[in-house]
Amino acid sequence: MAAIGYARVSTAEQDLALQLDALARAGCARVFEDTASGASADRPGLTAALAFAREGDVLVVWKLERLGRSLPHLIETVKALEARGVGFRSLAEAIDTTTPGGRLIFHIFGALGQFERDLIRERTRAGLDAAAARGRRGGRRPVVTEEKLRRARTLMAQGLTVREVAARIKVGKTALYAALGAGAENAPDCST
Repeated sequence: MAAIGYARVSTAEQDLALQLDALARAGCARVFEDTASGASADRPGLTAALAFAREGDVLVVWKLERLGRSLPHLIETVKALEARGVGFRSLAEAIDTTTPGGRLIFHIFGALGQFERDLIRERTRAGLDAAAARGRRGGRRPVVTEEKLRRARTLMAQGLTVREVAARIKVGKTALYAALGAGAENAPDCST
């Protein structure tokens, strides 16, 4: 079993020394480093550390925040390690998934992460329902406004094709077809 360290600072002005010292005291023979924002998905050091870790190894970080961009990302990363038989240890929080207590704590984190996602989903749904009750819809505003649709029908009644009308009112042909189909089931077929 090898202890593999991962250290990260957000900017080049910050110093990795504190983390590197802690990882060395924890027995990490190999340490991977990144200078990148925690929100950044592009962290080559982390990618290399994850690829290097083998079954039975333990990925060690100084603090939880050094590994995950967010709680869901942290949980996802540790679950991926666990699926490969790789443990995880955070020194500052004293979490070690190679122990029953550490696994319990991490499962609680997972439950909290799922709870957070469920709350966000619930609030989003409630907001959409409240907006719908006030007659508002989400999404992009339609390209073909009521005024453009009236103009399009007038032009089509004069014998212009959908393609010609779409060019004149400056909308796409597909958008015009959709608007005509949604609001004009009785419109003449002028698709030529």
